[in-house]
Amino acid sequence: MTFRPLHDRVVVRRIDAEEKTKGGIIIPDTAKEKPQEGEVVAVGPGARDEQGRVTPLDVKAGDRVLFGKWSGTEIKIDGQDLLILKESDIMGVIEARGSLQQAA
Repeated sequence: MTFRPLHDRVVVRRIDAEEKTKGGIIIPDTAKEKPQEGEVVAVGPGARDEQGRVTPLDVKAGDRVLFGKWSGTEIKIDGQDLLILKESDIMGVIEARGSLQQAA
C-alpha cells in the first residue's frame, strides 16, 4: 500500500536511538525515550496561501529530520510504525557532515 500525505503533512519513520551510551552503558527498553530523529518517507504537495497558490515544502523524501518529542500522529502502515507531522513540527534537517563544515 502506498500513502500520500495531503497539504503540508510529512510522513516520517523514526530512527532508533543508540542501545549504548558513549560510556558503554546499555540502556534497557523501559528507560529509552522515543527518538526525536527520523527519515522522511513521503511529503505532501505543500500548503496553500491566501491566493490559493501551493507553496512547496522545504523537506523531501530521504531527509533526516529532528522533531518534537510529542509531535505528530503515530500510524502503522504495512507493519511499519510511522509518524505523520505538519512541516511546522519539524525543527530542522540534519545535513551531511561535510556540508556543515562548508557552511561554517
